Amino acid sequence: MKKEIAFIFDLDGVIVDTAKYHFLAWRNLANELGFEFTKQNNELLKGVSRVRSLEILLGIGNVELSESQKQEYLIKKNTEYLGYVNQMTADEILPGINDLLDFLDQNNIKYALGSASKNAPLILEKVGLLDRFTALVDGNDVSKAKPDPEVFLIGAQKLQMKPENCIVVEDAIAGVEAANTANMTSIGIGDAKLLGDANYVLANTSEFTPKFLQKILN
Repeated sequence: MKKEIAFIFDLDGVIVDTAKYHFLAWRNLANELGFEFTKQNNELLKGVSRVRSLEILLGIGNVELSESQKQEYLIKKNTEYLGYVNQMTADEILPGINDLLDFLDQNNIKYALGSASKNAPLILEKVGLLDRFTALVDGNDVSKAKPDPEVFLIGAQKLQMKPENCIVVEDAIAGVEAANTANMTSIGIGDAKLLGDANYVLANTSEFTPKFLQKILN
């Protein structure tokens, strides 16, 4: 008898690409503070909490702020980001994801979301995927950021699955590390050089072919 498995998906860069909206909002904030924030800089914020992202951004610009100023900028950044999110539609679901979720549904395989974003439910709702997930773990459920495995361990709990029977889909180095620490199978989406610690690496989500899925299920 084949062992029961479940999937846990990161959100940004896996289900949808909201990194571009984060980038625009962070870049505008950096401009306001008087320094440049590049797409390369933005890579450092992948899979990182909002508070930590601001700290990294301020480090890049060598800017010091008081705690109250930091809170002000965090709210400002999130408000701008939510403006973009509220305009999202199903067209923003990454290639291959709908087919992958259909495949999992057809094979009675449960799946959860494991994201650091507190906006995850809103994003899923905007793109029409909220009701498809068996369980959701977002920034409101966790106290430790990836690479701590907390987000995925809570996901496994909510799915009522053992960690070793979970497959995590991630696009960030910290996320792959978290999955591996949790003793889960990791699938990295993106550059194989960066995500080499993952059990499997796909260049993009459209590589979730039936052939690949059968391979990992067996």
